[in-house]
Amino acid sequence: MQIAVLVTHIRAEEKLLINAFAEAGIEPDIILDRDININLTAGAQQQAPSGRPWADYDLVLERCVSTSRGLYLLAILNRWGIHTINTYETAAICADKLQTTLALADANVAQPASRVAFTPETALQAIERVGYPAVLKPTTGSWGRLLARVNDSDSAEAIIEHRQTLGDYNHHTYYVQSYVNKPGRDIRAFVIGGRTICAIYRSSEHWITNTARGGSATNCPITPELDDICQRAATAVGGGILAIDVLEDANGELLINEINHTMEFRNSSMPTGVDIPAEIVRYALAQIEVLA
Repeated sequence: MQIAVLVTHIRAEEKLLINAFAEAGIEPDIILDRDININLTAGAQQQAPSGRPWADYDLVLERCVSTSRGLYLLAILNRWGIHTINTYETAAICADKLQTTLALADANVAQPASRVAFTPETALQAIERVGYPAVLKPTTGSWGRLLARVNDSDSAEAIIEHRQTLGDYNHHTYYVQSYVNKPGRDIRAFVIGGRTICAIYRSSEHWITNTARGGSATNCPITPELDDICQRAATAVGGGILAIDVLEDANGELLINEINHTMEFRNSSMPTGVDIPAEIVRYALAQIEVLA
């Protein structure tokens, strides 16, 4: 059994995964994305930086910090018939908030009202249609970066002008969501192979509750309602190993906010009591058996 893990660098999560593989009796090849130089026309028999042909791998686990590197590598490997977690199709949807919104809408999964516009004038109209306060997000990105809560037309015009003047084409796509007045927390649920294995509350006095931005993590019980919406959201984007961000509105209704395909989890195993890296490895090995 040959497994590779694609990484940008080895973070706490990757160390935990390497240890979990070792406990399962497997030593995966760790491949740094910066070491990769692929001949796009030569096919899967060419050597990976590990010295092993790409075609020898039963599974490649993608853990790149760089979204673009991860997506391109998944596209190449899947085109060559190499099994990956997650697939390119799933990763491409999750990496783009607009594509995620469309997938959830197709599956009738509850989410905040969202609009897209491409000019300053129509962006302002979109924000006004959604209503103040609204949230402006880049369509790609993580860790709560470049999110803006827009409380009135003056702040909307200022943020739009900054993005139009200083941003690149990504920032000229105006993705607008309604602001959900959550109870000082949101939920991050972990879905692996169609199972909601655990979840955490991420609490903060700031409206952005990401643990990367200082939010604190505590255990969140997996209720039937949470399990149902998370499983349906995971299915909508293609399934695999996913972290699903869920909001609770003022009425207690659950709304899917975002879905992450290369999630961090080092702050979540302790409060939940669930060995997340072991669950990931267990799923990966089961997938190899299914796909063999």
